[in-house]
Amino acid sequence: MAGKKIAVLATGGTLAGKAASRGDNIGYTAAQLGIEELLAAIPALAGTPIVAEQVAQVDSKDMSFGLWSQLALRCAHWLAQEDVSGLVITHGTDTLEETAYFLQSVLGPAKPVVLTCAMRPATALAPDGPQNIVDALAVAAAEGARGVVAVCAGTIHGAHDVAKQHTYRLDAFSSGDAGPIGYVEEGRLRLLRDWPSPHASAPALYSKSTAATRWPRVEIVMNYAGASAAIVEALVAQGVDGLVAAGTGNGTLHHELEAALLDAQSRGVKVVRATRCVQGRVLSPAGARLPDSDGLSPVKARIALMLELLA
Repeated sequence: MAGKKIAVLATGGTLAGKAASRGDNIGYTAAQLGIEELLAAIPALAGTPIVAEQVAQVDSKDMSFGLWSQLALRCAHWLAQEDVSGLVITHGTDTLEETAYFLQSVLGPAKPVVLTCAMRPATALAPDGPQNIVDALAVAAAEGARGVVAVCAGTIHGAHDVAKQHTYRLDAFSSGDAGPIGYVEEGRLRLLRDWPSPHASAPALYSKSTAATRWPRVEIVMNYAGASAAIVEALVAQGVDGLVAAGTGNGTLHHELEAALLDAQSRGVKVVRATRCVQGRVLSPAGARLPDSDGLSPVKARIALMLELLA
C-alpha cells in the first residue's frame, strides 16, 4: 500500500536468540537481540517503511497474562494509526498459538496482525528468522489481509487453527485438518481460504483483558490410562475458577476423572472438554454433561474460558 508503513512489535523468542557456536541450533539463549539489530541485518528490508518497537524480550515459554495485556494495548495503538497498513509481531514458537488466539479474540482486527517466529537462533549457520520476517511483512502489507495470523516457513495459519506440531524442524506449525489460509511465495500471497473473522465480543473482551488486575485461574488436566480424581480435587481445593479436560479421542474421560470434573462443575467450577488429539474436534452427543470446546485445542480452550470468566 503506497504511503503506508508496517509496525513491527518485538517480544523476543528464538528469532532473537544467540548461541556460542554458529553450528548450535538448540543450545542457545532466546531473546537476546533487539528488533532494530534484527531488522538491520536483513538486506531485503532496505527501503521498506517500518516502525519498530521492542514491547518485551522474553523466551515465549515464559509468556504471561500481563504481557498479553501490554501487547494488546500496543497493537491497538498501532492499528489505530491511519498510515499503518498492518502489524508484525516477532514471537517465540512455544506459545505463539496461544498469543495468536488471545489477540484475535480481543482485537478482531480489520487490519492484519501477523505473528512470526524462528526455529533457529539468529546466530545459526542458516537462520530461518530473516525469511520469516520478510514473509510476515509481505502478509502485513497485502491488500485485503485482516485478522490475526501466523507466518512460518512460507505458510499462513489462522489464529484459531495454528498449532506447533514439531519440536525441531523449520516447518513446525500446522493448521490441522482445517488447512492453512495460504502461502507466501517469493513475496506474493496464494490464498486457499478466507482471513480470520472478528469475534462480536472482541471490544468488550479487549476492555476487560487490558484492565484486568487478576486473571481467572483456569488449569488443564489430561486424560490417560489410569487417570484419577486427585489432581482435580486438589485444584478445586485451591479455588480454581475453571478446568479444561484434554480428553482422549472424542473427548473421552476415565470414569474417575469424569466424576471429579462433574463434581467440580456442580460446585461452580466452569469445566470444558477438549481432546488431546492433534486433529479433529470433540463431537458431543445429545445430553452431554460436560460442554465441549467448540473445536478449540486444550490451550486455546483455556484462553477462551479465561476470557469468558473475565467477562
